[in-house]
Amino acid sequence: MLNRIRRLVRQFFSKSRTINNEPLNKVSLIVLVLIDIFILVNVFSGLSDISQWYLSPWQVHPCYTSWNDYRAQTTASKGYDILRAIAAPTSAPTGQPSLRQTYTDAENGHLGTVSQICLTYASYADPIVNSDNQQIIQTVDQKQSQIATLEDANRNLRAQYDSTLLEEIAGQPREQSINPVEAARVKETLDQNARQIATLKAESDALRTDLINKPESTTFLNFLKDDGQFQTVQAEYDHDSFWYPSIQLSFQVLFLLPLIVFTGFVHHQSQRRGYGLVALISWHLLVIFFIPLVFKAFEFLQVGAFFELIVNAVSTLLGGLLFLVSYLYILLIPLIGFGIIKFFQRFAFNPKIQAAKRVQNSSCIKCAKRIRRHDVHCPHCGYNQYTECPTCHEPTYKYLPHCRQCGAVQPLPGR
Repeated sequence: MLNRIRRLVRQFFSKSRTINNEPLNKVSLIVLVLIDIFILVNVFSGLSDISQWYLSPWQVHPCYTSWNDYRAQTTASKGYDILRAIAAPTSAPTGQPSLRQTYTDAENGHLGTVSQICLTYASYADPIVNSDNQQIIQTVDQKQSQIATLEDANRNLRAQYDSTLLEEIAGQPREQSINPVEAARVKETLDQNARQIATLKAESDALRTDLINKPESTTFLNFLKDDGQFQTVQAEYDHDSFWYPSIQLSFQVLFLLPLIVFTGFVHHQSQRRGYGLVALISWHLLVIFFIPLVFKAFEFLQVGAFFELIVNAVSTLLGGLLFLVSYLYILLIPLIGFGIIKFFQRFAFNPKIQAAKRVQNSSCIKCAKRIRRHDVHCPHCGYNQYTECPTCHEPTYKYLPHCRQCGAVQPLPGR
């Protein structure tokens, strides 16, 4: 088995750097490598583009994240917070498209449609974005900034007040104090700032209440509290997130498959007709097209629906021991690889099948180039086309199941 693998690797590299069994010169090899790199970059770029063709779960349900965050909050100010996030001038500047328009713009040039519930969410949110509400939010922000400044000043004054008060209790002369202001004046300033903070907080709370009680705000917040609507969005989002990697892989395979089929056909035909340079370039392209396909297949196995099914099965059967998934993959992936290898060895690259087709087409059994029917050795690669029949000891074609002279069953020789 190891010798066979080595032989396949040697054949792969030999096929990748020879034309009609003649090695490429260094300049041609460099040019070929540069072509390979250019094509590979463009293939991955195309895969990235086509994987984004279908709308992602967060594009189909653009309202889910903010809605879920709102429901997860437990603070009393969560209603104002989400209204501020929607209507604040920094998040909704003048001249910007509406939220509903932003949602529907994601459909342009893509497959899929935005969730109807999220479009309803946007329809309720858009009226909140108006100049009056933005002015309220700006005023509240200004008052909050003033409150923060006064509270910071109070913290500094309180430290001075405590120090000055201790000095007075200890009987230390005023001229020896480390604080420039006496305790009474500090206390007066602290009280004044506290009253101003209380006033600003009351005004800020009144403005917040005014914003929340506006008709457009009430309608929007009541919609957010609808459990049925949110659960529908959440179920659809979870469903789409589960299947999205599979959809991406399907589009990526759809992108690669025509390239692989066409390049494989060109490579096969160029080999049959002896077009060495075309066969070499098409072989390189075929390898390049298979590289991202293998990468994407393994990526899907790690994050796709298949992986989710395994994780859910392990969680259900074994009580959440997810590290066992690694053991399962270590066992499963080699088995899948073994099955793929057996399939290609038996059907796609079976020496008997290849030899039968090449003999029928008067081609070399090894390199598939045209030869005369009775040539013993291939003039292109030098390969001996015949082997001795163990029954009649006459020459017969290698890899064919029966002797062409006596019809006896032939063993499969080593190539």
